[in-house]
Amino acid sequence: MDIATIIGTVMGMGLIVLAMILGGSPGAYIDPISMIIVIGGATAAVFASFPLNRILSLPKVCLKTVFVKSTNPNDLVQELVGYAEVARRDGILSLEGHTEEMSDDFIAQGIRMAVDGTDPELIRQIMETELENLMDRHREGKAILEALGRYAPAFGMIGTLVGLVAMLANMDDPSKIGSGMAAALITTLYGAVVANVLFLPLADKLGLYDAEETLLKSMVLEGVMSIQSGDNPRVVEQKLMTYLPPSKRVESGEEEAAAA
Repeated sequence: MDIATIIGTVMGMGLIVLAMILGGSPGAYIDPISMIIVIGGATAAVFASFPLNRILSLPKVCLKTVFVKSTNPNDLVQELVGYAEVARRDGILSLEGHTEEMSDDFIAQGIRMAVDGTDPELIRQIMETELENLMDRHREGKAILEALGRYAPAFGMIGTLVGLVAMLANMDDPSKIGSGMAAALITTLYGAVVANVLFLPLADKLGLYDAEETLLKSMVLEGVMSIQSGDNPRVVEQKLMTYLPPSKRVESGEEEAAAA
């Protein structure tokens, strides 16, 4: 679970609300019509821009920014090295009995194809296609959030223009110009807040998790291909470690020393 997503969102909204309260008149920032223009307009624009089935999956996508399964890359490396040792010692066919215990279905898929004697190039092609499809699905969810982040400020500006037109059309009472201007600007505020506190940060978090998962899947692909080709476990480990920055590399010898 990524508590940072909740902390960031709540903190952002809380600081804005605090600023409104300290400003002396929090009630001046509440305008239902402005909310309808910003939220309703941005939602309508997204419905016009994306297929319905993708939009309906948005709540599930947003939950992934909080409820996410984190995998330690070094643990993944050691798991794949362990399978390489088994294949080196007992033959690659012996890995068939280990597929049920594998931590990732992507690993199990690759190992099963290797055990079945599938051509290495075909294994790579199938796994790369699977990885590309995963990245496409992630991009779709991120794109919807980014679209909401673009449309909300735009509809905030539209609401401001509507309010200004209404205010300028009724200039008989100059004392109401100030309140009319404030009401017109509220929609711009709403659009900026929901875009920069909610939609765009969530899109950035999805992008971060997409990059992390893509890296892990790429490591799995390289590990499976090395196991299939019969590489020495130490070579498999060295290949996989190249995917990680030096500061995050923990090799098997170091892990054993730390455990001792």
